[in-house]
Amino acid sequence: MTIQGELLSDEERRKVEELIEQEDGAIHKFAGWWGKALTSVAVAMTLFHLYAAASTINQQSLREVHVAFALSLVFLLFPMVKSWRNRVAPWDLVAAGLSVGVIWYMMTGGTWTNLAGADDFLDRYVSPNRMDVVVGVVLIALVLEATRRATGLIMPIVSLAFFAYGLWGNYLPAPWTHKGYPIVDLIAELYMTLNGIFGSAIDVSASLIILFTIFGAILQASGAGRFFIDFSLLAMKGQPNAAGRAVVLSSFLLGGPSGSGVATTVTIGTVAWPIMRQAGYGKTAAGGLLAAGGLGAILSPPVLGAAAFLIAEYLKMSYLDIVRMAIIPTCLYYFGLLVMTEIDSRKYSLRAVDPQLDMTLRQLVLRYGFHFSSLISVIVLMIWGYSATYAVFWSILLAIAMSFLRADTALWPGRLFRALADGSIQALGVAATCACAGIIVGIITKTGLALKFSSIVIDLAGGSLFWTAIYTSLIVWVVGLAVPVTASYIMCAVIAAPALIKLGVPDYAAHMFIFYYAVLSEVSPPTALSPFAAATITRADPYVTTLQSWKYALPAFLVPFVFVLDPIGTGLLLEFPKGMTWGWAVWVTIGAASGVLALAFAAQGHIVRRLGVAVRTVCFAAGLSLMFPDLIDDWVGGMVAARLVGIALLGAVIAYEVIRWRGGARPAS
Repeated sequence: MTIQGELLSDEERRKVEELIEQEDGAIHKFAGWWGKALTSVAVAMTLFHLYAAASTINQQSLREVHVAFALSLVFLLFPMVKSWRNRVAPWDLVAAGLSVGVIWYMMTGGTWTNLAGADDFLDRYVSPNRMDVVVGVVLIALVLEATRRATGLIMPIVSLAFFAYGLWGNYLPAPWTHKGYPIVDLIAELYMTLNGIFGSAIDVSASLIILFTIFGAILQASGAGRFFIDFSLLAMKGQPNAAGRAVVLSSFLLGGPSGSGVATTVTIGTVAWPIMRQAGYGKTAAGGLLAAGGLGAILSPPVLGAAAFLIAEYLKMSYLDIVRMAIIPTCLYYFGLLVMTEIDSRKYSLRAVDPQLDMTLRQLVLRYGFHFSSLISVIVLMIWGYSATYAVFWSILLAIAMSFLRADTALWPGRLFRALADGSIQALGVAATCACAGIIVGIITKTGLALKFSSIVIDLAGGSLFWTAIYTSLIVWVVGLAVPVTASYIMCAVIAAPALIKLGVPDYAAHMFIFYYAVLSEVSPPTALSPFAAATITRADPYVTTLQSWKYALPAFLVPFVFVLDPIGTGLLLEFPKGMTWGWAVWVTIGAASGVLALAFAAQGHIVRRLGVAVRTVCFAAGLSLMFPDLIDDWVGGMVAARLVGIALLGAVIAYEVIRWRGGARPAS
């Protein structure tokens, strides 16, 4: 991604691009015939997946060709070491050739010529021959190295640790021990079955994730990203809090074209920061809001993050069901951000700023409003009965067609060719991560580690669901500090989710809980890429900006505890267990929204005036009673009463502060 905007110096632009590369990987920038050749390979990958979406191609073949394309392009586009950046290395060519050769061996069943031999290959997993084992070792090594290049060292190291556990776990004490497996059995399990590298994670990457990255690349190439930002700025102008509102709205709209927290932060920040500065935002406050808004891109329907597609696969649900379950939590997240911006307008004495665009909102919508059509079409087609794969396929075609409504957005062959290449290139890191995660999942499945781990967590928590949820959130959080969101979700979904499910939490609630805490790691140090990128743009201290982004995001991220701990909390996911009605769903949503409001007041230390320590403490207590009613339900007579107590405390605080403010009381010290 190339960073535009006059407000960044060359050095700052370089730092921002490095932060994006930490999330998406650093790629070569080749020119000339070699650059065109690699772009053509990426376009071929995109066209293959579009063809697969519109046809009935064998799923096993789709996964294998997807891995072949992904691995070979990673080796050709991602340097082995930084000193070889933008240089063609002979070992990269060898690795790319091996990637294609290994997959061809699998597809021909070891015959090298007969594509009908694939079934024989899969049947040999119980007793692989010597060549099968050699090819398996090569494939595992290629996957580990590709993941290292695309996402860093942590994921391959963790995968090797799990592999070692599969080999020598029999030497560990109970309850970690298992019978131990020979290396041949593990290799066969990881690449000759659908439990490892070619399991559900790579299936989702091949059939859904890459299509949505292609969709996002098409939208960006046609100018949708800039339109969404301009639309937000014009829609919110005229009020002191307009700059903050515009950041929140644009981050929601950019969730479709981007899907990346860092990229969304940078895209919005380079445009919005000058306006926020004129409105009166400080550097760290602006950076924190930009990062928290960028985080929303991973949570925003209809695309959400890559991990959301995996939830649908693991739970055997339609993607539309996942989108439906995300609606209220996403609204609560953005409600929290909007409350923060409303408080900011008073706290920082913000002023209205004209974005100084050369058209009105009406003119903008009339000229470029067609960009909304493809986003809406994804949901409409899924509601109509199409699968997510077909829905995004037709939405891609619609976005290309609609781009020709204006000359400045039209995707003529040159621009379209680049967008098709970007669609696959942006998916390479996720594809490598999913393949590498397959190693971890395969070992966990083979050794039964998930059940062992869930028993350990439950025992540590003393059988308490509350403490099990706390420990699970900490596990997901810590794992997320080291690996991308997709990887942390995959690992924790197979290890930590069973503990929650065993204690009676519905499987969909457990997986959504883990998903949200995996996303939270995006704004958590030391790998807080979004806040660091925002701090570079606003020229603020990156660690202070990270704490500020935490403040903006954390109230809403306590929401997942509601649908795990509260018997009626799954109403937030629009799922209704037996006996639950819409009335209960509305009640729990009101309680959660009130909790977000109370915690926002406590975090900001401001309502209509600056709050004293005592009032902030009451707000915090009200928020906890609304988010975690089980903490005091025994004292007040049930969870409904606990929420009523929280609402009463919040109402009393607001009334007290408004009365004091209208009476002209001096701000609390």
